[in-house]
Amino acid sequence: MRAVWVLLPALAALSAYYVYLPLPGAVSEPWKLMVMDATFRAVQQTCHLIHYLRLSHHLTVLNHLICAIDKLMDVSSEDVKITDAVFDGVGVRVFDPPAKGDETLKRGIVYIHGGGWALASPRTSLYNNLCRVIAESLNAVVVSVEYRLVPEVCFPQQYQDALRATKHFLQPDVLAEYSVDPSRIAVSGDSAGGNLAAAVCQQVSIEEDLTVRPKLQALIYPALQTFDFNTPSYQQNLNMPVLTPFTMINYWIHYLNGSHDLAYELLINNHTALNVGRALSFRARLNWTSLLPPSFKKNYEPIVQTTGTAAIVERLPALLDARASPLLADDATLARLPRTYMLTCENDVLRDDGVMYAKRLERAGVPVTLDHFLDCFHGCVMFTVWPTNFLSGVHTRSSYIKWLDENL
Repeated sequence: MRAVWVLLPALAALSAYYVYLPLPGAVSEPWKLMVMDATFRAVQQTCHLIHYLRLSHHLTVLNHLICAIDKLMDVSSEDVKITDAVFDGVGVRVFDPPAKGDETLKRGIVYIHGGGWALASPRTSLYNNLCRVIAESLNAVVVSVEYRLVPEVCFPQQYQDALRATKHFLQPDVLAEYSVDPSRIAVSGDSAGGNLAAAVCQQVSIEEDLTVRPKLQALIYPALQTFDFNTPSYQQNLNMPVLTPFTMINYWIHYLNGSHDLAYELLINNHTALNVGRALSFRARLNWTSLLPPSFKKNYEPIVQTTGTAAIVERLPALLDARASPLLADDATLARLPRTYMLTCENDVLRDDGVMYAKRLERAGVPVTLDHFLDCFHGCVMFTVWPTNFLSGVHTRSSYIKWLDENL
């Protein structure tokens, strides 16, 4: 009995040590975030063990576990018709609210989910709930794209899936089938889905044969570049829950079909050192010292290697492909993009990706709304339903929907 009283405090102390992380004072509901992050880390470690034992790819196992747990959080609705369809060979889930009053045509939104190009689905409750709320709030037809995932496929397949589904929806006869106003369409996405949404918008903006183009793009903490993994937000948020720099780099490596022996070299920017000739032409487009305001730069210094490893880009050319890193696009392409909403979070390694893209779009003449949240973290928009419900999730989601309602 005495051993139990010794063991229990020891286990409690060990659990507290595993859960606790020093977080910025402004972070919303820090203890709840720490518990969620500890749970996610434990699940990830289990998945990596399964991968190490060569039983299955860790991302495949992680996705299965997420989908299984995710069923607990589903919120049903009788007000929105939800159907699964195929758009040019790509699966989609369509959220179609009933017509209101005398309105004959609805707004349309193509939504591309996040998850590091490897996790989640329009069918998981987190995205099912989000798209249902968007459809109800805006009386809009929401098309949520079921692009293929890592490790089944890698870049550029996810991008091509999202592009095909979007272009199919933009066809006049398809819009007519869903009673969507061709002049009121947005393309949107979060995180990796924000990456795909940005890349898709760039492509459809330059395709001359399209008769319908998006009126808006709405990007939620998007991953937009692989050029610099030492922006101030990467340096500031080394140990933030949900998404650390190393985790983000690993998602990029999986997406671009690279080798994990490159992770450290990417982390210290060896792939874009001054002696890497193919990177030189892009450096001005990613110069955060001129693109970020002082409140974002703080006292951080650029990390630019004089001598790096040029072979990295030879092994992984997609690192400098604008379809993978939309922030690398030239000014002429950016100038053709529609009015843009950009949601960023202070406590997120991807914060500066979004802020830099917003500034470049603004310089190219595109109207931009930068919606920045000081108390929020990566992924927060999705966390609105028990047991991962955060006030910051409800707040950011409401702000995003409000902007769409006012501008679409």
